[in-house]
Amino acid sequence: MEDYHLIADALAADIAAGRLRPGDRLAPQRQFAKRRGIASSTAARVYGELIRRGLAVGEVGRGTFVRAAKPPPEPALAEPGGARIDLELNFAVLPDQPELLARSLARMLRSDTLAASLRPSVAVGTPAAREASAALLARAGWMPEPSRIVFTGNGRQAIAAAIAALVPVGERLGVEELTYPVVKAIASRLGVTLVPLPMDADGLTPDGLRAAHRAAPLRAVYLQPTLHNPLGTTMSAARRAELAETLRELDLPAIEDTIYSFLRAEAPLAALAPERTVLVDSLSKRLAPGLTLGFAVTPPALTGRVATAIRSGTWTAGRFALDAATGWLQDGTAAAVESAKRRDAAARQEIARERLAGFAVRADPAAYHLWWELPEPWRAETFLAAAARHGIALTPAASFAVGSGRAPNAVRLALSAPPPDALASALDVLAGLARGLPEDAEPDG
Repeated sequence: MEDYHLIADALAADIAAGRLRPGDRLAPQRQFAKRRGIASSTAARVYGELIRRGLAVGEVGRGTFVRAAKPPPEPALAEPGGARIDLELNFAVLPDQPELLARSLARMLRSDTLAASLRPSVAVGTPAAREASAALLARAGWMPEPSRIVFTGNGRQAIAAAIAALVPVGERLGVEELTYPVVKAIASRLGVTLVPLPMDADGLTPDGLRAAHRAAPLRAVYLQPTLHNPLGTTMSAARRAELAETLRELDLPAIEDTIYSFLRAEAPLAALAPERTVLVDSLSKRLAPGLTLGFAVTPPALTGRVATAIRSGTWTAGRFALDAATGWLQDGTAAAVESAKRRDAAARQEIARERLAGFAVRADPAAYHLWWELPEPWRAETFLAAAARHGIALTPAASFAVGSGRAPNAVRLALSAPPPDALASALDVLAGLARGLPEDAEPDG
């Protein structure tokens, strides 16, 4: 029997030589198996190997397609200085933000304040940090108990600590079928198996959660109820209440990621199921990626386990960062930046609404990202390659898909990084591409 690795190598060579091009649809697996005289299971392994190597991507209901090559080194459309237009990463730093933060940071240069900030830190932080963070995380009538807050260096570490505390190595963590890509990497490093859970227009479905748990027990669930990444959807109050009851029924803990909640105030799942929800958040989106601090609001029964995971993972927040952030929270600097970013996100969504009118775009007016279901005959990977030739970086749906590698024919656009005029220009280019055909966007020669 022919080794599936050898068949995958042959297809990889066809891709490298250009005989199979980005966006080309591979034959259906049964047809491929018949043509090669191999078993259907072997064909499935071949396609799975191509996906594992990053050479192909599966799209729900459509098949398997050749992935795009790396972007060219010299984009045609770029920001000043030759940099690309980044619609891939979502980190907003507003023009007047550095001056605002610098004024508040001046107090950290006093010798007495600096002396305290040079001491080692612990997962539970300081009483002042806990009080200020509780006020920061409060929304829609809910406010966490300060004693239940622990700190990490950033939000990713808070997620990692929560997963490490709740899910033993080799066990299963339920996640939305499209999820934050970093969670996939964290689970892999921790030896945790991710189980994709079905979603509808209102988010994670309780029936889907029950079915997955019955099939093989889950140890916890990770979800993003507010401004979901990548879909931008926000779970209704009724769905949150139903999900809270389902978690109690199944005796499951949840990890609730509220990283974008500062853009849209909603009562968190932690308000409805406080005894079994670990809420994670950070300052990376609220302030800036270089000024980050991670938070985990824990049920009393889990505080010790999460704090232990933080210590063992060496994810404890540095004392200087903790004290600096506490000052920004106490004096209103963080609130001022958040308010400005809410206005900024709304303005950018308006730009996107105008530039992408007529397309199948899913977007919340408060969000810093949107979800674009591409028109036929475009494939996500082909569109990614065409955008890259114009110096525009975006993210295909496959980056968010969990499980088999199947993904919708869609892309996520992060709107926060470019200046508004550059954002508008980039969206005009993308709209022009989408209105044309893939072959029209290919380079000459």
